[in-house]
Amino acid sequence: MSEPLRVLMLFTILNRGGAETMVMNYYRHMDRRRVQFDFAVHREERGAYEDEIEQLGGRIFRFMPLRPWTIPQYKRQIKRFFDEHPDYRIIHGQCSESGYYFYREATRRGVPVIIAHAHNAHVPFDAKLIFRTWLKHRMRSYITHRFTCGKEAAEWLFGKEEAKSAVLQRNAINTGAFCYNQATREHMRQALAIEHDTLAVVHVGRFERQKNHQFVVRVFQQLHRQHPAAHLFLVGSGGGGEPSMRDLVDSLQLGDAVCFLGSRSDMPQVLCAMDAFLFPSLTEGFPLSLLEAQCTGLPCVISDQVPQEACLTDLVSRLSLSADVKDWADAVIRSAATQHNRQSYAQQIADAGYDIEENAQWLQAFYTSSIKS
Repeated sequence: MSEPLRVLMLFTILNRGGAETMVMNYYRHMDRRRVQFDFAVHREERGAYEDEIEQLGGRIFRFMPLRPWTIPQYKRQIKRFFDEHPDYRIIHGQCSESGYYFYREATRRGVPVIIAHAHNAHVPFDAKLIFRTWLKHRMRSYITHRFTCGKEAAEWLFGKEEAKSAVLQRNAINTGAFCYNQATREHMRQALAIEHDTLAVVHVGRFERQKNHQFVVRVFQQLHRQHPAAHLFLVGSGGGGEPSMRDLVDSLQLGDAVCFLGSRSDMPQVLCAMDAFLFPSLTEGFPLSLLEAQCTGLPCVISDQVPQEACLTDLVSRLSLSADVKDWADAVIRSAATQHNRQSYAQQIADAGYDIEENAQWLQAFYTSSIKS
């Protein structure tokens, strides 16, 4: 049998973030005899998914972090890479505009398929935004295909006109794995020491500004006043903000009620154990964690900065970030108290087109046909 078509994925680090988890969902369900993924990453430390990638036959190549002062050396590193690996015919950039120098060199080398993938909508202003804006405008002439998780993300990365031709790649999941199970709930609540009458609230995300953890904690502080037995579970790692959140939790004397769970490989089980999902992000593209929460039938209270297109069920309540924390706490309590047949939502997510099996077949067909066209 001939060698598989190898697709080079561009990432920062391969930890359990939304884009990384989405790609791993696809990778596990591809026919790897026909299509194989390799990964270019920009951190020396190993990511959470690297062992699994290597077991699946993927290769991992390390590059220096992209910084304004490292650009000359970074460009030389990319050129050496293409000198040593001239056979790649598909580059799929999962780090959005940060793939610019890869896209440009791939164009010069005649790579026929160069994909930039939009994962986030507008981003809050910070010192990096000027550099990111410059990169996203520069990259557009070097890509052959625009991929996106949703309309708003496409418009931010590609501009409104070019976003119209963007290809929607759904942030698909294994809906069967995320189907609610009562026995799983009871087992996980016992493992997490959640009492029967405890209101368990979960947030999922890296500790970075976008995820708005300080607001999460402030909402929970108000909720805890009304429900002293309530617990908050923070799932995620990375982003640099965890120490300050731990300090905030301690300063508010919530240490006994807030649990930092770190990066988890058992998210279906964790979500089954919870009573409400709190997600007041400043910006999002199409959050995978929100899709997973809905699949487990978990009531979700989210910010109105999360695109409406990610709200696939009646489980979701959207609130303004300008609303009072008491309004948010009341919404969480109200949502958690509403009765739902949690087991029915996995099929709703599958019917909406977000099950991984069909989507993985679609992506595989796209890759193999795109190099022939």
